[in-house]
Amino acid sequence: MIRFLAGRLVQSLVVLLAMSFVVYVLIGLMPGDPFDILVGGDPKITSADVERLRRDYGLDRPVTERYLAWLSAALQGDLGWSRTFRRPVWEVMGARFGNTILLMGLALAIALATGLALGIAAAARAGGLFDTIVNLGCFATSAVPTFWLALLLIMLFAVGLGWLPAGGLAERGSDGWTQLRHLVLPVATLAIVETGIYARHMRAAMLEALQHDYVRTARAKGASRGRVLLVHALRNAMLPVTTMAALGFGSLFSGAVITETMFAWPGMGKLIYDSILGSDYNVALVTLLFATLVTLLANLLADLIYVALDPRIKIDGGRGTRP
Repeated sequence: MIRFLAGRLVQSLVVLLAMSFVVYVLIGLMPGDPFDILVGGDPKITSADVERLRRDYGLDRPVTERYLAWLSAALQGDLGWSRTFRRPVWEVMGARFGNTILLMGLALAIALATGLALGIAAAARAGGLFDTIVNLGCFATSAVPTFWLALLLIMLFAVGLGWLPAGGLAERGSDGWTQLRHLVLPVATLAIVETGIYARHMRAAMLEALQHDYVRTARAKGASRGRVLLVHALRNAMLPVTTMAALGFGSLFSGAVITETMFAWPGMGKLIYDSILGSDYNVALVTLLFATLVTLLANLLADLIYVALDPRIKIDGGRGTRP
């Protein structure tokens, strides 16, 4: 286990290092820089002032030199200064991290619970009316663009019915009901899309598991239908679904960028959007790397869950292997 974790740690560091260079170069190739925006906002600044500022901040050097300077500072714990928020990047991220964890955690919990239950129930009634309805619902929800679904929910429940706020975060000191009302629409937007994906994969995995010999043996021994589904078939069916959940965590984070922007939710996704539009390079770089780190950790967690679900899977030399 220690060897496996050490190997995955090294792999993750290599991926983060490569991603940091790619993202830094791509951000550096974007048209304009903070000083171009500064010129547009203050006509008194001359071109000589801009050149001096670029030279002072090292923007006149090649992008590789600037990246190595940033990497050296980052390894010492200095992630830079946010030009937009006028605070260190760590402080800006810390204020948004908890909001995103709350949003994504609730959406993921609801999507997993609902999607797995629907998938199991549809597989138990394969070919029936309930199975057909679940399949249609899954295709519909997984095909709906996140931004369109967010607009639809806002128009229906915030503008039309006036039941829920259209966006934003509840003020500090608000009661629990007020905070919950601000969460409903963004959480529902993320959960609805993800529920269809999990339900489809759970149904497919359960149908495959129900065809195995050990399931037929359990039925021949007189096991009840519920025991066959929830004890014998579910454990093995969860393996591919775990993979989808790990990969889907990254897509959930990407969906949070759109959702948080649509609902003005002050989280990491909204921070990525605002920092890119505002040419706040330090914040954009670190938040995008954070999204990569979240995806890597989710995949590591999935590998560990494999071992818990199926004892036949052994961790050897940094890889999960099946005998």
